[in-house]
Amino acid sequence: MTDTSNAARFREFKMPDVGEGLTEAEILKWYVQPGDTVTDGQVVCEVETAKAAVELPIPFDGVVHELRFPEGTTVDVGQVIIAVDVAPGSDSGAEEPEAPAPAAEAAAPEAEAPKGRQPVLVGYGVSESSTKRRARKGAETAPPAAAPAAVQAELNGQGTAAVPEARPLAKPPVRKLAKDLGIDLATVTPTGAGGIITREDVHAAATPSEPVAPAAPAEPSVAPMAAEAEVPVQQGARETRIPVKGVRKAIAQAMVGSAFTAPHVTEFVTVDVTRTMKLVAELKEDKDMAGVRVNPLLLIAKALLVAIKRNPEVNAVWDEANQEIVQKHYVNLGIAAATPRGLIVPNIKDAHDQTLPQLAASLGELVATARDGKTSPAAMAGGTVTITNVGVFGVDTGTPILNPGESAILAVGAIKLQPWVHKGKVKPRQVTTLALSFDHRLIDGELGSKFLADIAAILEQPKRLITWA
Repeated sequence: MTDTSNAARFREFKMPDVGEGLTEAEILKWYVQPGDTVTDGQVVCEVETAKAAVELPIPFDGVVHELRFPEGTTVDVGQVIIAVDVAPGSDSGAEEPEAPAPAAEAAAPEAEAPKGRQPVLVGYGVSESSTKRRARKGAETAPPAAAPAAVQAELNGQGTAAVPEARPLAKPPVRKLAKDLGIDLATVTPTGAGGIITREDVHAAATPSEPVAPAAPAEPSVAPMAAEAEVPVQQGARETRIPVKGVRKAIAQAMVGSAFTAPHVTEFVTVDVTRTMKLVAELKEDKDMAGVRVNPLLLIAKALLVAIKRNPEVNAVWDEANQEIVQKHYVNLGIAAATPRGLIVPNIKDAHDQTLPQLAASLGELVATARDGKTSPAAMAGGTVTITNVGVFGVDTGTPILNPGESAILAVGAIKLQPWVHKGKVKPRQVTTLALSFDHRLIDGELGSKFLADIAAILEQPKRLITWA
């Protein structure tokens, strides 16, 4: 009878399948430690897959009994990552679960366990599984081997098990923002649902004299490269080795596959975008655009969408298995975004149907979500054509590699004041260079050239957004 009651007391939470076809995830950060009280739906850790960083909620109430893996560990889907005491007030002499070695757990047949609701992340399913529990007697037990004192001290940050009971509710990016601004979250008034502190709350709490982190650069930080995570370097070391995993590993595999599968062709055009820049300034003052971010990327995206409408054959994909060209009658517009964890390419679903204010709102949300590291795998699936903005780094242009499964990618260079022949005279004008890479199996030189020329023509004379739309 003791074994049965003990099995009902302790619940184990396994690493769920957080994306299509993914088999493992790295534990980036624990938000709880042994002894903490958790409630159904509370986020207990953040994990990174090959596609994105995802927060995992616990599907039951209780007190954290054990963390099976420290931060930085890559865990297979289905492995137990945390054990929770769901009846913390019961007899202290009851048996407690013994932490099985991951290899032994995977190899041994699993015993029947109480059926409970599996954690389901929005947009993803989980595989049905059972839980194995082995018990050992003893009035008191030593800390589990999988969570040594050093790891627990690191999780707590102070080397003790104490943790404030009334911890302010805020997501990790918001906590980092508050730390950067020197704001104590306990002094911030939350306005988010459920009493959660938002980025706006933190900015509101900052005094004018305090340095405020920039909300965004002149244009969204989108580019084909991203900074690697910092790795400690020993003094005098001649080289540093950085493990390739997670998003960076997926990037490498995807780029190699794309570069050596689709025959790339890249064409360039330099264009006078002075009128586009004037229109950007006017739209910023337009009451219909109030509340949304207006920048050159917005009009470039709109120009690309109009150019696709005029050249629909560009919006297609090569089906190697069936030897077919699949033309898409919708545009999921990808925006290559550089994040601390690497390049991601989320896309705006059905961007072709959006008005200019709607497109501006979608771009703003996409960039903010990517910057916070909360882009979901679903948001990165199904793209048809991509824009990568290398100009934010002062780069004139580049030869971008196609995002796998897409037919074209447009690189936007820096917009600079340059001498330009305008109406027969040399004048200073706002000029940029566009580079279009495309899959030469389905886009020939003529089609690719017409498509790029249309984008350039719209940016040179933005009134064509109306006459050509």
